[in-house]
Amino acid sequence: MVRAVKPPILDALDLEREIEKEFRKLDQHDSLPTEFAPPSVRAPDLGMPDYVEHSDGATEIGKLSAEAVVREYEAAAKDIEALGEELTERAKQCEAMMRDALVVTDELKETAKRYRAEAKRVFDQIESCSLLTAEVRKICEDMKDRLAAPTKVQDKTDA
Repeated sequence: MVRAVKPPILDALDLEREIEKEFRKLDQHDSLPTEFAPPSVRAPDLGMPDYVEHSDGATEIGKLSAEAVVREYEAAAKDIEALGEELTERAKQCEAMMRDALVVTDELKETAKRYRAEAKRVFDQIESCSLLTAEVRKICEDMKDRLAAPTKVQDKTDA
């Protein structure tokens, strides 16, 4: 009778050794657990801010709780300061844009002034041409009348 051979079952100790062996193969920098957590989830710095100190007689739990709370407040305060710095930077950018806008506005005013001067020049030229044309037409009418007048005088002398 042929019996089916079962694969050997690893006991807990063998499994633990295999896992340990795999971890030793990994480079130290490849898998630090804190590298995967976002900055807000990572543990805060262990140092306490300078503006607080423990009271005499505080219990260990009270000290740890107070430290945890003050660290969270300090982290929030640093975020608020960073927001202020960012706001200051944006304000500087706005000021620069405002200066640039004023320069462009001055240039636009100068361009509009030149357009008005050109409009006046063209206006005066058109009116001048119109006056000249009217004068030429008047002279032509006078000449036509003069040319037509001697023929009438000549008709009277013939009669």
